[in-house]
Amino acid sequence: MAKAYDHLFKLLLIGDSGVGKTCLIIRFAEDSFNNTYISTIGIDFKIRTVDVEGKKIKLQVWDTAGQERFKTITTAYYRGAMGIILVYDITDEKSFENIQNWMKSIKENASAGVERLLLGNKCDMEAKRKLAREHGIRFFETSAKSSTNVDEAFSSLARDILLKSGGRRSGNSHKPPGTDQKPCDKKNTSKCSLG
Repeated sequence: MAKAYDHLFKLLLIGDSGVGKTCLIIRFAEDSFNNTYISTIGIDFKIRTVDVEGKKIKLQVWDTAGQERFKTITTAYYRGAMGIILVYDITDEKSFENIQNWMKSIKENASAGVERLLLGNKCDMEAKRKLAREHGIRFFETSAKSSTNVDEAFSSLARDILLKSGGRRSGNSHKPPGTDQKPCDKKNTSKCSLG
């Protein structure tokens, strides 16, 4: 029996508690939104298959608890991840400042060369894009509530992993990281209570 997909990629979402990680994953995997989620305990995952560069990519998207008390559990999942999505809440300056700590955690716990993506969730601010440029990684402003840039962000990371792993078809162009920053549509500013 043929496999229903060409590649399986494990992705990990990290970031402070309450930035909307769970909302983003549920929007991506189930195309639904509920602003009454409770904080993630430990770790959970969802699966969705997407088409990228003519290949079927099965994405196993792991949702981590953002609280410090779960750090030992969640960092154990960094090593197997092929892509790590750092999420901050653009309405919460502290969650943005803490991205530096999450970057450090990736360096200490993830495989070398893991693909990274920065998401500014709950979009409406403009000034935060420079962090992505500083670290040379892609950046999207997203809204789990309105679905703004959610599919685009996950597909972009899957494409980067696919191209890096050699699954690229000839004739496809690839832009370097950080060149496709997607601003949020101001009409779709929204908020997700917990992540």
